[in-house]
Amino acid sequence: MIAIRSPSDFWAGLLFIFFGSLFLYHARGMDFGSALRMGPSFFPIILSGLLVLIGIITIVRSVIVGGEPITKLALKGMLAITAAGLLFAALVRGAGIIFAVPALTLISAAASERFHWRTALIMAAILTIFCGVVFVYGLGVPMPVIGTWFVE
Repeated sequence: MIAIRSPSDFWAGLLFIFFGSLFLYHARGMDFGSALRMGPSFFPIILSGLLVLIGIITIVRSVIVGGEPITKLALKGMLAITAAGLLFAALVRGAGIIFAVPALTLISAAASERFHWRTALIMAAILTIFCGVVFVYGLGVPMPVIGTWFVE
């Protein structure tokens, strides 16, 4: 029998495979297209396949390389990250990325045991500018910089 030497890597690998497979399953009915004319499932299928591959590599690594056992459930971190994602989804249209990205960043950073306000605020500012430049202006993703709650 194969011994798992790193339980945290093993469970992380299973999660990667589970979510990658789930997204592959949901993207299967859409047109894939080609590299030059990408269909709506092209990007999700490629990313899902990579996620499954990372999961397989992580599980193989868990058998080869030793690691620390899982000690306690980081409930605070799990709840903070989940809340940050949900708050981002609730804010992005109404408030815009100028408020949604900093909220996501600050709440996610607060989940860390090494949380510092100064670092989190700097990271929030950098990520907000980055998301605005890359996603809104560079890629044309239809996300408002300032949402409908603040403009008429």
